[in-house]
Amino acid sequence: MFKHTTRPQERPRRISLVAAAVLIVAAFAFAACGDSDGSSAPPSPSPTASTISYSRVIELSQTISPDMPLWPGDPEVVFDVVATMDKDGYYLRGFTIGEHSATHMNAPNSFVADSTEAITSYTAEERVVPAVVIDASAECATNADYELTRQDVLDWEAENGEIEPGSVVLMLTGWEDKWDDPKAFMNLDASGNPHFPGFAGATTEWLLSERQIAGVGIDTHGVDPGVDTSYATNTAMAENHKIALECLGHLDELPPAGTTLVLGALQLQDGSGTPLSVIALAP
Repeated sequence: MFKHTTRPQERPRRISLVAAAVLIVAAFAFAACGDSDGSSAPPSPSPTASTISYSRVIELSQTISPDMPLWPGDPEVVFDVVATMDKDGYYLRGFTIGEHSATHMNAPNSFVADSTEAITSYTAEERVVPAVVIDASAECATNADYELTRQDVLDWEAENGEIEPGSVVLMLTGWEDKWDDPKAFMNLDASGNPHFPGFAGATTEWLLSERQIAGVGIDTHGVDPGVDTSYATNTAMAENHKIALECLGHLDELPPAGTTLVLGALQLQDGSGTPLSVIALAP
């Protein structure tokens, strides 16, 4: 098992004679500032470093390509070669992609009118989060419009323990297996409406109020079921400045609990969301 800590790596202990003399003088000065009985004040406790233990690193991001599933009306993915080895001595492409395409994270300004909270409003610390995985793939296999219920969560907790505050709840639907078939992934009906599973709005509100979650994520194109045109879960995430992750992959490789996510969000100015790299550190 690897063990990672956020404590900065120690530098080699090298010190000059001048620096040593300064330290000796400082030590005497510190002693002179002790209590009247000659004792020195106790040292201040050092802050505790956050530690993440893991044995596996799993990529949860889908590959970006011009042929991947896209939300109806979103920009096409385009790659343009702008430099070549023969002509320029190096290879370079430009690319076009929507802010809510591929594996991506949504920002509050995408679902809350007049919000100024763009994707850059999430700090680096907020983007390293524990995660749990609720497997609803069996239910979703027979009902494309399945919505995760409160009872689903309670059943999961009966086996795995109560969801810890600050966790991201990931819903495994099995939809990731359809990624290479955009038609099946979006599952549009004759009227152009998508049909895929997601979080019931009431379940999301309960998770926010009763479990104080940090966000939600899913392997479909929306944390809201495709038929929910009110975007109840995305709106709840946005109003509370929580995390919403969509189009995740390889959720079936994660355990029910104990994983930490590292969200590599592009810092897009005024971004309503961003394609991102999601790395899972699994036990």
